[in-house]
Formats: sequence, C-alpha cells, structure tokens
Amino acid sequence: MVFFCKYMHKLVTLAGVSLLLPLTSQAVDLMPVIPKAKGQQCVESTDKMRRNHMEYILHQRNDTLRKGIRTPKYSLKKCIECHNAPDKDNRVAHISSKQDHFCSSCHTYVAVKIDCFECHADKPKKTQYHPTSREGH
Repeated sequence: MVFFCKYMHKLVTLAGVSLLLPLTSQAVDLMPVIPKAKGQQCVESTDKMRRNHMEYILHQRNDTLRKGIRTPKYSLKKCIECHNAPDKDNRVAHISSKQDHFCSSCHTYVAVKIDCFECHADKPKKTQYHPTSREGH
C-alpha cells in the first residue's frame, strides 16, 4: 500500500507538470508588445526608464509648475514625440489603443491607470490618429 501511494504521488505530480508545461511556452505571448521608439537613444537606459520614468515625469512636472523651470530632458512632450511617433501616413495611436500606444501597452499589462493624458496630448503636434484609434482630443 505504501508503495502504491508513493507511485500515485509521483504519477499525479508528473501529470500535473505535463499539463502545465505547455502553458510556460505561451507565457512569452502574454508579455506586452512595446512599440518601437523613433529616436536612437533615450535620455536614460531602458532599464532605468522602466523602473523610474514616473519619478522623472513627476519631478519634471513639479519643477515646471511650481518653480517655472522648463527643461527638455524628462519632458512628457519629448517622450511622446519619440514614443508615439507617426507612421508613414503621419498617423499615431490614441491612448485608448491598448496595444499600439507606447504608454498604454505596458500600463494596460500592469493595470496602472495613466492620468497624464487627461490634460496632456497623447500624440505629437500635427499628426492624426490611426483610423482604428478613437478620434478625439
């Protein structure tokens, strides 16, 4: 009986692993697809920006609004000009486009609300939204 229990335990474990193994290969497909930026080099490394971009934007906002200091390094406008760059038809993704807009692609994945674009433009000036994106702003 003890032998049977040990054998069944191993069999159940093996069956569980064999059922879950195919899911791990699909996990890569669950990661967000981040649209490529237009520029050659960001103001910080990719790793730093992923971890700290919200701090950079927050400090830029505070310096601009409270102190009147305007610097382009962490400017949201500059981020958008590069990261929501127009295609060959001069069209860009709207913030509501969960996959095509640079910011939305990650923020949707991690379930973090983006409130920047309640006041700020989510596209560079003189561009139009993709036909599939929501018109507006």
